[in-house]
Amino acid sequence: MSKYVDLSGKPFHFIGIGGIGMSALAYILAKRKLPTYGSDLKSSHITKRLEAIGAHIFWRQEAKNLELFQQTTEEQNLSLSNNSNSNLSPTDLRVNTGAVMTKKHNVKVGNNQEIYQLPQVVCSTAINTTNSEYKAAVELGCPIFHRSDLLAALIQDYQSIAVAGTHGKTTTSSLIGFMLLETGLDPTIVIGGEVDAWEGNARLGESPYLVAEADESDGSLVKLSAHIGLVTNIELDHPDHYESLEQVVETFQVFKGNCQSLVGCIDCSTVKDKLQPTISYSINPESEADYTVDCVDYQAHLTSARIWERGQLLGQLQLGLLGKHNLSNALAAVAVGRLLGLEFSAISSAIAKFEGAHRRFEHRGECNGIVFIDDYAHHPSEINVTLAAARLRKSQELTPKSDIFTTNLPFIKQNNLLPIERVIAIFQPHRYSRTQTFLSEFAKSFNDADMVIVTDIYSAGESSDGQIDGQQVAEAISTYHQQVYYQPSLELVSKFLHEVLQPRDMAIFLSAGNLNHIIPELMAYYQLPHYQVV
Repeated sequence: MSKYVDLSGKPFHFIGIGGIGMSALAYILAKRKLPTYGSDLKSSHITKRLEAIGAHIFWRQEAKNLELFQQTTEEQNLSLSNNSNSNLSPTDLRVNTGAVMTKKHNVKVGNNQEIYQLPQVVCSTAINTTNSEYKAAVELGCPIFHRSDLLAALIQDYQSIAVAGTHGKTTTSSLIGFMLLETGLDPTIVIGGEVDAWEGNARLGESPYLVAEADESDGSLVKLSAHIGLVTNIELDHPDHYESLEQVVETFQVFKGNCQSLVGCIDCSTVKDKLQPTISYSINPESEADYTVDCVDYQAHLTSARIWERGQLLGQLQLGLLGKHNLSNALAAVAVGRLLGLEFSAISSAIAKFEGAHRRFEHRGECNGIVFIDDYAHHPSEINVTLAAARLRKSQELTPKSDIFTTNLPFIKQNNLLPIERVIAIFQPHRYSRTQTFLSEFAKSFNDADMVIVTDIYSAGESSDGQIDGQQVAEAISTYHQQVYYQPSLELVSKFLHEVLQPRDMAIFLSAGNLNHIIPELMAYYQLPHYQVV
């Protein structure tokens, strides 16, 4: 079995290709004209995007999928043309990829015999060894790689910026990717969220730069070796994998050693003391960080601050994302931009245009005076900062203090923000292990909400041991909050919100699971004529 990912033309097959991390990698391979296959259980806008660029997807995870790779070219053509799940004909696929169903995959030996190359099989941590497709790949002798192995290979193939940290990875990596795109550096981007600027979770650029979100959840962060590493913060977030914060720190220390330079936020004492980054940033002006801020103004529609570089004033930064945590993320982008030699004027202009990633305080719409926000927050620290940002919409006037604050913020110009009187937090706990470990911290995380609705725990593949459920979470929060309601199913959550939401509410859905699936139905419900705001 090969120990190294081969990016020279050998085919890839992803088990679970539609996942947010897996699909980003598959997209880059397909755009690089590498033969890309995969399996998943259902179609989505993500899988349709992959199919549109030539990836072939099977709609079952089963051993039979790998039979394709044991066929001759002619047999492949017949199999795929007979596959009703394929949106593309063999000819279309041949044109789109320049590789699929041609003899490029086949090794010729004597007398024109063909021995078909087995694919490199890519899996995430979610795929276990009992998966029939995985077992078939093992039996066939396919090279099998974890998702992180492929990411590590891509990172080594570029001048890479790898963004790590317990919180803020997606927003920070998206900000950096957008900054490089806006300043003409044409980066390749692989992140764990979707961004409208490149219509998804990945893009292929033509420059040597790659921006990647680097995940620590399963320990695979230690495989990554980047030109620039960035760490936003370090906390225990995955007790299913780590037993202590010390184990998490050890993972980040290995990551630091693998990177040529490390940019780190020293507002996190663990980053400051345990990593001692090469280049530091902080939103505390007294921190003596390499990059810091002053004259900060957190408003209901934007954040502004002056940016300092090693004691020298760079200029004013304006950001259309709310809250202290997003100012910190933007400052990280400034530090990386300056390390790459960008002028601050170009950096600040790009950051001012950034509209955010999906599911990161994502504004889903406004229906009859109710604002709907979708956010990925699933850790107590994330809930705290997200609700604090939401509170800004309630506590401040929406009129800018000066025209300067909207000059470079097209997103703000296009959205007339409604005044908010109540912040309604709808929370779906994520994983039994996390919920049990941080129950007391979750209980204290909702002070900035006027009402809290809790539903049952999203398992994310974990088995329940019966020690924790959503009702216990609601009861714990009610110790510190007066208005807490438990609704065990998404259907009941939706019905409850039909009754309680009213004009000038912000309904913010906090979940790394499937809670956001009810948002479209709720928005449609509140568009009914009898809910018209007069």
